[in-house]
Amino acid sequence: MTDSETTDFIETTRTSYDAIAKDYAAAYPGLPERPVDMSLVGAFAQLVRANGAAPVADLGSGPGHITAHLHELGVPAFGVDLSPAMVSLAREAYPALRFHRGSMTSLDLPDGTLGGILALYSIIHVPDADLPATFAGFHRALVPGGHVLLAFQKSERPGLHLTERFGHRIDLHYHWRPAYVVSDMLVKAGLEVTATLIREPQDEEKWPRAFVLARKPG
Repeated sequence: MTDSETTDFIETTRTSYDAIAKDYAAAYPGLPERPVDMSLVGAFAQLVRANGAAPVADLGSGPGHITAHLHELGVPAFGVDLSPAMVSLAREAYPALRFHRGSMTSLDLPDGTLGGILALYSIIHVPDADLPATFAGFHRALVPGGHVLLAFQKSERPGLHLTERFGHRIDLHYHWRPAYVVSDMLVKAGLEVTATLIREPQDEEKWPRAFVLARKPG
């Protein structure tokens, strides 16, 4: 990836998801039918509840399904997404919950206010060079003992670049990584990795899925 692409990835990601937001929401109308994935979200919610009442930020919340699920699990949660179109769809679908536009690379939140951070398949759009600062921001925003759950495609390959999806012109870069690379970055940001799980591809999936659970030391 060139320096120009690195500089512009937030804007290209935002405009790309704005373009496909309605089609994306129609293609994924509810929670993913992945028992292993959802059990990990449930475990994350249980850990957050056990540590107090601070809210969870669902980063890259898209149409809002996971944010709503966390709320149903008894976790005060709000969604954050780069795409204004995605935020609008989430607000329409779940008017009782909070969704706002923002970037995980620069969380506009006070220090030590989040009980948890959930980022399912959203760090895949953040270049390697920007992840250390992003994870440092996670550490800053979490309360002591706060938890992080990440999910991403696991591969030694660098990823791919899509210029079309759902019939729309886009400019989306996807970054695949081994789980240990992400874990090492989390540790360097001051977080403790507490669990790593690799799930093999299912159905139409092409790459294994990695889940990394971490916490801010209490």
